[in-house]
Amino acid sequence: MSTHPMPTAASAPSQWPDPLIVTVAPNGAYKLPADHPAVPTTPATLATTAKACLEAGAAMIHMHIRDAQGRHSLDVEGYREAQRVVQHAVGDAMVVQVTSEAAGVYRAPAQIAMVEALQPEAVSIGLREIDQPEIGEAGLQSFFTGLVQRRCMVQVILYDLADLRRWQALRASGVVPDAPWFLLFVLGRYSAGQTSSPRDLLPFLAAHDGPEPWAVCAFGAAENTCIAAAAAFGGHARVGFENNLLRKDGSTAPDNAALVRQAVEAAAALGRPLATAQDIRQRFGAG
Repeated sequence: MSTHPMPTAASAPSQWPDPLIVTVAPNGAYKLPADHPAVPTTPATLATTAKACLEAGAAMIHMHIRDAQGRHSLDVEGYREAQRVVQHAVGDAMVVQVTSEAAGVYRAPAQIAMVEALQPEAVSIGLREIDQPEIGEAGLQSFFTGLVQRRCMVQVILYDLADLRRWQALRASGVVPDAPWFLLFVLGRYSAGQTSSPRDLLPFLAAHDGPEPWAVCAFGAAENTCIAAAAAFGGHARVGFENNLLRKDGSTAPDNAALVRQAVEAAAALGRPLATAQDIRQRFGAG
């Protein structure tokens, strides 16, 4: 257990005007309790996990739901039930971000239809998943404009430099309107053994010339090192069992909250305060 006090916005030193957003991604589309008994796959276990991770320092949860067979689902009513149960556990102290991930099950029209029907407070969108011929740039413009009008907080997932350059082109052409977008740089998705390194962040930083704040997620025991590097460069953090089951010493984490605490300790070592859900909503105009 760390002896560092949890940093708060009130204690922010002047060199860190931007508090660190810690998001927990507790399950993903594929992991099951067979992979780790603390992987949450039901609304009740998502709620328990959310509360523990909130207490550990996370202000946002990136949420996947499952069908009755434990498979990845984008069912709108399933999401509504999970949102209800999680929000009952944490109130407005966490931003609940739903995923629109395809996971080899859905195509872009169904992903977009889910988001438009659910109208969540926050959503993550893999750019390459919805930037498809059947949608086209007119469809992308309509979708992104609608999200802005509904004040949905959108995190755009970018897997490599090609994704980032495509995003920049869509922004420059006006297909994606001006708004407080939030980017997620995925580190090491295509590396050998899908193991990330802090070096994976450098090409993103060199190419990112826009105003959008960004976060990282990473795979393997170096997840925490990648998070610390991102925090030092002014980025934000997504941690959890979706991408990694290991603590920084290589041992299996007992739960998602343990990975959140590691991120909090990295922030404390940098003297960087933590964002609250209220900070996130104010910054991204969600609500």
